[in-house]
Amino acid sequence: MNKSQIFYGNAKRKILEDKIKLFLNQQKDFLSDRTVNSPRAVGDAIESIIVENLQTILGNVIGEYSASFARRAMADLAFTDKNGFYYIVDVKTHRLDTKFNMPNLTSVERLSRFYEEDTNYFSLLKVDYKINGAHVEIKKVTFAPIEFFDWGCLTIGALGWGQIQIANANVVKIVPKNSRKKWMLELCDIMLEFYPKEIGKIKERIDHFKKIKAIWKKKVE
Repeated sequence: MNKSQIFYGNAKRKILEDKIKLFLNQQKDFLSDRTVNSPRAVGDAIESIIVENLQTILGNVIGEYSASFARRAMADLAFTDKNGFYYIVDVKTHRLDTKFNMPNLTSVERLSRFYEEDTNYFSLLKVDYKINGAHVEIKKVTFAPIEFFDWGCLTIGALGWGQIQIANANVVKIVPKNSRKKWMLELCDIMLEFYPKEIGKIKERIDHFKKIKAIWKKKVE
């Protein structure tokens, strides 16, 4: 199977990360003294800059480009490369001096359906930054498909079918050119261990409300 030259080509991913970082750091201060200390405001601003400019930043790497997504979509933007591979990109921002941050990435069910097509890539564009006064300094950009994120730095949240999360945004391990097959088989093993534990939790909750119901049935109106 052919693979994405963006992620599996020699040093191309690193070059693109450096271009994105340089572009973001060249932006004039885009936040006020009031908003600079709000991670949500900073994140929204950085995301807007990336969505509006990624096509220009990546240049001839991109074929078709789209930034028209619903709020609950899997990603913030999407593009097709010159070889016909389709990328959806989820922008994540992380302030480095925060002690703990556990961002949601995507539903395991949605990802498993999306990866039925070998030409699809669910990609994360993670921007690590620091605040200096009213200035946002971009320290690191990570642009990689989800299968390059080592399972040691990921976890599953109990939302819907299960939500893949970064366990701690301060600790992210990338495995360049990792095998998607290997990563997806690990995902399956993790979920087959995760679901029985959730069944046990549900049984405990059922038992709890049976006891609550019994108590309330004995009460006088």
